[in-house]
Amino acid sequence: MATRQLGRSIVLQSLYEWDFNDKKPDLSKIVERNMAEFAPGFDEPEFVWRLLTGIVEHITEIDEIIVKAAPEWPIAQIAITDRNALRIGLWELLYADKAEVPPKVAINEAIEISKNYGGPNSGKFINGVLGTIYKELGLEKYDNEKAEEKVVASAEGSNVSKEGEETK
Repeated sequence: MATRQLGRSIVLQSLYEWDFNDKKPDLSKIVERNMAEFAPGFDEPEFVWRLLTGIVEHITEIDEIIVKAAPEWPIAQIAITDRNALRIGLWELLYADKAEVPPKVAINEAIEISKNYGGPNSGKFINGVLGTIYKELGLEKYDNEKAEEKVVASAEGSNVSKEGEETK
């Protein structure tokens, strides 16, 4: 499992336990235990802490966005796994560095984590909610910029100009 994907899994598992117990247990102890148990020697603990801290700091705003994007699903009725996969995806969509985690990557990672840990329809649900938010916030511009950068970099490496004309 890729390092960041493993980190997201640790965050999901930790948020699940914390959320399941009405956010009463010490979340940092849960995370420490999960890292030790499921990812001994994990080499990016700062990624886990940044993601987890960001989610907790913005949980009210994130949950309000989920409620608006999925009005037929009250937040308390969304499966705990799906709710926390949405929180991870939304935090990365809204607050993470877009150069580090482009919006489509944030959505795809949330879908994958929900497929791994959620129910049979979790991936579709996560995709629908995050896709709606992606479109409403106009986040495709970040993905378009990344695509343009790749085209330019590719063109520079293959003797083709930005305009598509071959150079000598």
